[in-house]
Amino acid sequence: MKSIRNLSPLVPLALALLSTGNTALAQDKAPTKMQASSIQILAVQSDEVKLPIEFQLALYENLIEQVQKANKFQHVYRDGDPAAANAASLVILHSNVYGFKQGSEGKRQVTTVSGATQIKVHCLFTDKAGKSELAQDVTGKVRFIGGNLRATYDFAKKVTQIAITNFQ
Repeated sequence: MKSIRNLSPLVPLALALLSTGNTALAQDKAPTKMQASSIQILAVQSDEVKLPIEFQLALYENLIEQVQKANKFQHVYRDGDPAAANAASLVILHSNVYGFKQGSEGKRQVTTVSGATQIKVHCLFTDKAGKSELAQDVTGKVRFIGGNLRATYDFAKKVTQIAITNFQ
């Protein structure tokens, strides 16, 4: 009983030290956002996988649409747009498909266990000079309801979220 009374004044001090330590640790983990006021989205490449043209086009168009909807960047440039060369703070998105599994819409309607469509894409954000700013693999999926091309929409939403999180 006596030893507990001796420790009781130390408890608030220990709690204070623990809470300030957690705050400092949380501040160290906060990611720094990279500067980019404009983005140029290059056409989606499919070097490793034979991707049907409708998927390749849908990946690109959904990506353009979702990034524009997010209103994160002042300008969203398409591949080949000459105005992108004059953009001050430009980030360029390169996308390369490395995995593709076309599912079955019919199987998805009958059962929720099979028929999923999945697209795996390596996304690389670079600056104008080609220096890598951020690289991440993104998987677009449709598992339950929707057409096979819905996987391209899922991919676009995920890439847009990455851009929102990492660029200011």
